Amino acid sequence: MAQQHLDPTAGPVAGDTLEAYLQAQATEFLRALRQHRETGGTTATNGVEEAVDAARALRRSARRISGTLHTFRPFLDEGWSEGMRPELAWLSGTLAREHAYGARLERLLAALHRLSGSSAFPAQAADPDAHPGTHAGARAQLPSEKGALTVGAAKAGALLERQLTLARTRAHSAALQALGSSRFHAVADNVAVLASEVPLTASASATGLKPLAAAADERLCDAVAGLPLITAGHPYNAEALIHGLSADTAPQPQDSPWHQVRLLLRLHRYAREVLFGDEAPVDVRLLTAGQALDRHRDAAEAAAAAASAARTPRIAPATAYALGVLHADQRHEVEAARFAFQRAWMRETVGTP
Repeated sequence: MAQQHLDPTAGPVAGDTLEAYLQAQATEFLRALRQHRETGGTTATNGVEEAVDAARALRRSARRISGTLHTFRPFLDEGWSEGMRPELAWLSGTLAREHAYGARLERLLAALHRLSGSSAFPAQAADPDAHPGTHAGARAQLPSEKGALTVGAAKAGALLERQLTLARTRAHSAALQALGSSRFHAVADNVAVLASEVPLTASASATGLKPLAAAADERLCDAVAGLPLITAGHPYNAEALIHGLSADTAPQPQDSPWHQVRLLLRLHRYAREVLFGDEAPVDVRLLTAGQALDRHRDAAEAAAAAASAARTPRIAPATAYALGVLHADQRHEVEAARFAFQRAWMRETVGTP
């Protein structure tokens, strides 16, 4: 499988390629940090947008550096890389939460509007997370009487908005606190050193990087082989939905393998970037599969948020009903995303690099 993704005709890749990639990502990190510091305190609309873009760039560079340190760790000083990776993961995770809560709220309000046909959410008339791969079974509305849903939809939306806005505000405060902490300054100092000097081992100059990149591809393929792709290939996976609609408050264990594949697919993509740089060929199959897994993650987390809101004490039955329908709808979206991933992954790769 690895040979389908990695160009066997490419020349040997020396340690300086890895060094150049890490230095480029470190430079992007420092540039984004400078931009964030310059715009983070402003209240102007364009300044807020620039700060958001800077935070996104920080996350992007931190993920790529961390992923590269993981995939190519035999070529890097072990003590240095193993100490830096968890710090980068902490930073990218902290910075990602604010955006995640905001996107989750938009997704859930748009789904409520779609399901109820209510005018209670005029700003959310179009679902920004709707995707063409969603099949009819997944989009089917569960209640036959829209009126019963509409009664509680407005209150359900208000409850979700309170809870997720509060969570987003706390995430924003946590991100600001993190960026001002000594822990972050230590991370930034390490990245600044990385921008000028990469602690490579002696083997990095004598061995090519392709075997390690191929190993990342193999780990991805092994993880995909463990997924129930045959079941996911059915447009309506009733068995999975039974588990997804259970009253258990714990995270859905069936989602974890899919989340792991998403992580391994990201690591594989970063490895390709190291090998090919800006000339990396676009693999449409992997791109489509990655988009499906992103939708899977978003829908699973939205379903969990709806279920959490439904467990709020002393809410009206109509509100709880609307949240239950919303939870079911998002679990349908989870199955739709799995179906889309199965279609993308099993697609023939003729004509792709």
